[in-house]
Amino acid sequence: MRILIVEDDVQLSEVLTEALTRRQYVVDVARDGAAAWNLVEAIAYDLIVLDVTLPKLNGIQFCQQLRMTEAQKHKLLRSATPVLMLTARDTIADKIVGLDAGADDYVTKPFDLEELMARVRALLRRGFATSEFNLHWGSLQLNPSTHEATYDNQPLSLTPKEYALLELLVANGRRILSRSGIIEQLWSADDSPVAETVNSHMRGLRQKLKTLGAPDDFIETVHGLGYRLK
Repeated sequence: MRILIVEDDVQLSEVLTEALTRRQYVVDVARDGAAAWNLVEAIAYDLIVLDVTLPKLNGIQFCQQLRMTEAQKHKLLRSATPVLMLTARDTIADKIVGLDAGADDYVTKPFDLEELMARVRALLRRGFATSEFNLHWGSLQLNPSTHEATYDNQPLSLTPKEYALLELLVANGRRILSRSGIIEQLWSADDSPVAETVNSHMRGLRQKLKTLGAPDDFIETVHGLGYRLK
């Protein structure tokens, strides 16, 4: 899953990036509201962690603009992008302003990092279209909370990137995912690999599934387009 951190405090953004990356999320960072908006227009995020006090476009304005754009593009036919707002302002009035702007949750600084991570997980579960706890595709089961996978009730030993790739495929079902689309979803903007890297991860993933009894074409190659589940 891909998360955007919008925070002009360099030290705090680095702490958040490290904590989220360690939990296998793909993380992009913007230092101001305008830069964040450019990223949002180009990339679909599963969650935005948004500071209120930002240069160029503050958090309240950013959130209002995001919700207005989602409504105009009819994105509300699916879940709107969850927004976790961060601020040093802790009055009830400030919280009301943030929530009315469209934020889904509101955390005041300083905060406990583990509590923030729990709020991130809660918002991601809420925005996820499928089961809160498990994803299924035939004999394959994934647990997004623990990043564990099984095939035919047998543990599937995966690298973090292989798990993320498999989760993306299951979440999209029969929808074809291009290599560029996979890279956009699973690698940060500063760490984009070549297409062959995706092919390599896919080969390893197929081999591990095959070892546990999955058919050769469990992950199907649609020539010239990309990959999807059979």
